[in-house]
Amino acid sequence: MRFLRECTTCLLVATLAVPPAVKAQAVTANELHEALLKATAARQKDRDAIVSFLSTPRAERALRTAQLDASQVKTAVAALNDQELSRLAARAEKAQSDFAAGALSERDLLLILVGLAALILIIVAVR
Repeated sequence: MRFLRECTTCLLVATLAVPPAVKAQAVTANELHEALLKATAARQKDRDAIVSFLSTPRAERALRTAQLDASQVKTAVAALNDQELSRLAARAEKAQSDFAAGALSERDLLLILVGLAALILIIVAVR
């Protein structure tokens, strides 16, 4: 009787300790292709936003003043990963809209531009 109780206890513990099987979900080729296209489009949009921000006359002037090569910074943008691109693009778009709304002075915008360019070069150099 004791042996049967111990075996039952071990069986219950083993049964409850193992998680239920997770149902595998198959991804079709079309879903994978669509996800890839969406990610590529988002990456390109973010890259374009940053390069556009760095290509304004104010930005180029600020980069020259800070003795940074604008073409080198723009080239380095392509080496950023998707997450870095997304964050920097959001910051660039916010800085542009804040400047257009008058919330930032020209000096503030120039500091942001130089900081953004330096951050891009640092991230790429660390890799």
